[in-house]
Amino acid sequence: MGAKKIAIVGAGAVGGYTGAHMIKAGEDVTYIDPWPEHVEHLRRHGLRITHAKDVPEFTVPVRALHVTDAQMLAKEKPVDIAFVCMKSYDTEWAATLIRQYLAPDGYIVSLQNCMNEAAIAGVVGWGKTVGCIASQITVHLVEPGHVHRGAGKGGAAHTVYRVGEVHGRITPRAEEVTRLVATADSAKATTNLWGERWSKLVANVMQNGLSAATGLASNAMLDNTPIRRFATRLGSEAIRVGQAQGYALEEILHLPPDTLARAGEGDAAAEKIVDAQRFKDAGRLSAEMRPSMGQDMLKGRRTEIQFLNGFVVREGEKLGMPCRANALLTDLVLRVERGELKPDLAHIEKLKLN
Repeated sequence: MGAKKIAIVGAGAVGGYTGAHMIKAGEDVTYIDPWPEHVEHLRRHGLRITHAKDVPEFTVPVRALHVTDAQMLAKEKPVDIAFVCMKSYDTEWAATLIRQYLAPDGYIVSLQNCMNEAAIAGVVGWGKTVGCIASQITVHLVEPGHVHRGAGKGGAAHTVYRVGEVHGRITPRAEEVTRLVATADSAKATTNLWGERWSKLVANVMQNGLSAATGLASNAMLDNTPIRRFATRLGSEAIRVGQAQGYALEEILHLPPDTLARAGEGDAAAEKIVDAQRFKDAGRLSAEMRPSMGQDMLKGRRTEIQFLNGFVVREGEKLGMPCRANALLTDLVLRVERGELKPDLAHIEKLKLN
């Protein structure tokens, strides 16, 4: 039968990092990306991977196609597994682009932030849709051809990749995807895709938009008490919405969901536990590391705020659960994105919520 043909649509931070390790392990990987300079650099010089801690850098030669070259795939063996690693707002077109090149039993894996499985299923059907969460991966596309991870590897201390079928059963293809992403870091197949997905959403909700609105890196946000408390409140609202939807939430930032939720609701003992754990985890991050949305704002790119905090607000509304902190942050980030405001920690420090 031969090796599986893998396509990665989106050679950015997560797609680039994960795919580079697959290539290093001997897998047949083709990158497809919309950024011309990045594609050209990949073709000429390969993809360089660096880490802030404990891992030697390496460069792999890669096959990279610009989206305008994707039609070349029509003359080749069909794609068995396509990873979509684009921003959430690019999900539908990325899935549509790769759909026509899939093998009859081929499928698409959402290796993205947010909850994009339904968008992919809308293009290829639920039977060809698999989810994969990259938990606390902290990667950054620094420049064309260079992905940096602002920490070491998670390894045994933290399972980074969680692969799941939408119906919750462990299947051979979930195990196959797990094997592939395990070339990059620790991985597991999960029966709880939706609980894992919402738990990762909560972690992103607590960090991404705040970095975009304030301009601060991850550890600097943690060191600021009003911003740290606001982050906990954001997470608390999101947890309660997830629980109301019936998701079995996993640990979030190495904390029990209920402890985190209570901390955001004013429980002083819970807040102490949450702060202690978050400061402990901060030690593994490099000082300049910032969440992906903070990176997007620096680059002048569109953010995923409507797919993170805005999504929590919309899901909460359906349940009659107002999420005031998430609504305020969504509005703030959109205003910064449009250039009406500059990123500033004062935006959060002066908020009056209660």
